[in-house]
Amino acid sequence: MEKTCFDPVLRVAICGGTHGNELTGVYIVRELQKQKMDKLGPVSVTTVLTNPRATDACRRYVEMDLNRCFTDALLSSPTTDGTPYEVRRAQELNVQLGPKGSEEAVDLLIDLHNTTANMGLTLIFYSLDWINLHIYKYIQSKMTQVPVRVLQLDVASADAYSLESVGKHGFAIEVGPQPNGVLRADIFNMMKTAVDLTLTWLQEFNSGHTFEGGEVEAFTYVKSVDYPRDAAGEITAVIHPELQDNDFQPLRSGDPAFLSFSGETVKHEDGEEFYPLFVNECAYYEKKIAFHLARRTTFTLPSIGLRS
Repeated sequence: MEKTCFDPVLRVAICGGTHGNELTGVYIVRELQKQKMDKLGPVSVTTVLTNPRATDACRRYVEMDLNRCFTDALLSSPTTDGTPYEVRRAQELNVQLGPKGSEEAVDLLIDLHNTTANMGLTLIFYSLDWINLHIYKYIQSKMTQVPVRVLQLDVASADAYSLESVGKHGFAIEVGPQPNGVLRADIFNMMKTAVDLTLTWLQEFNSGHTFEGGEVEAFTYVKSVDYPRDAAGEITAVIHPELQDNDFQPLRSGDPAFLSFSGETVKHEDGEEFYPLFVNECAYYEKKIAFHLARRTTFTLPSIGLRS
């Protein structure tokens, strides 16, 4: 595969607190702001606390999930006195860091998240993006003591709903397990290392270094699975102990998925082998999601470097 060339990645945004009770990103952004890290060689770094009201209240959001507010439709919708705070905040962030889909958008947007699920360190992004995948490959090669994975959401740009979609390139760093409203040193250090490695990669890339291609394993989102429910819509089972904490492990037809409150095992019934993730994520109860299912994929990366 021939070398693929890109323009320099010079304008970077590092965002935390999109969900106000996911504290690792909040404190990493605050530390970066204390260090006044707005310049790293030729790279301009913008740090943003994205949902300050929710952060102050230590809540996921105030009125609606900010990380579902970055679709083209919501970003272009007229605002009134009744417009939810998070929609107005998304439009402010789109002006500051975008506009989404434009040449004025930041070159790379990194949004920092925690999950209560046993996800290790996971990079999440939308389209197949060689910059994102090379950064993932680099982080994975350096962080050999922790699981580092990538999840691709195969969603059209106009429907991409989360903050990282505003940048020309962008990804979320999702690290867990960590309870909401809590800081853990191991999770903090994991995320901080990933951020530092990303900035190191950018310095090397912008200095003219060519990153060799190769293969990387990725997971592509397929569908979401809800909890078993009764006729009134109430949950009747919880995640089975054999599935709990086994994010990214194969889930085959006939494997235990749920355990009913009466003690009966509910099996996963699907002919295809999938990989569950965000298993028993606290914030997904309101979204009626017990876990996501993904397919494991191998991507062949080209070598990449600067456009001459």
